[in-house]
Amino acid sequence: MVVVAAVADAVAVAMAVTMAVAIVVVVVVVVVVVVVAVAVAVAVAVAVAVAVAALAAVAAAVVLEEEVEVEVVVVVVVVVVVVVVVVVVIVVVVVVVVVVVVVVVVVVVVVVVVVVVEVVVVVVVVVVVVVVVVVEVVVLVVVVVVVVVVVVVVVVVVVVVVVVVVVVVVVVVVVVVVVVEVVVVVVVVVVEVVEVVVVVIVVEVVVVVEVVVVVVVVVVVVIVKRVVF
Repeated sequence: MVVVAAVADAVAVAMAVTMAVAIVVVVVVVVVVVVVAVAVAVAVAVAVAVAVAALAAVAAAVVLEEEVEVEVVVVVVVVVVVVVVVVVVIVVVVVVVVVVVVVVVVVVVVVVVVVVVEVVVVVVVVVVVVVVVVVEVVVLVVVVVVVVVVVVVVVVVVVVVVVVVVVVVVVVVVVVVVVVEVVVVVVVVVVEVVEVVVVVIVVEVVVVVEVVVVVVVVVVVVIVKRVVF
């Protein structure tokens, strides 16, 4: 949109300048034409006046019956007319040359202005395109950096989670192994204690039985002795 607006503004400026130059050219040409027409009219009027004056002088001389050299009068009239015509031609040529120069200068100025406007438009378009490309590249780089950072963060998180899981598993396994070993040790100790207790109980039972047997034997012997004796 910015490029379109710049181009539209440049075209509008070029058209305005061209219209202004065209108006100036038309005004200058009209002025030159008017000046040339006035110069030609003045020259013709002067020539006619000179001729009329010469003819009037000749007529007056004829009326007054004076001797007049007609050849001299004719020569004077012809010289005056020629001079006037030459002056008019010079003026017309100068005016035409001036008009041509002015028109050429105006055309050159218009062409230069239009070229400058087109160059400015092209430069603006190129600058806008370069800015757009740079912005797109920067956005692409930012997106790539963000994606890379996200990927790295995800990978790091996954690695950390895996390491934590492995450590937890190892700790659990170690704890289980230790607990199993402790249970085994406790069982062994309990078994040994039970064995000792059983042995002690058996020994005590045997002792008690032996004592009972001895007591019974003694009692029996005593009873037998009394009965016999």
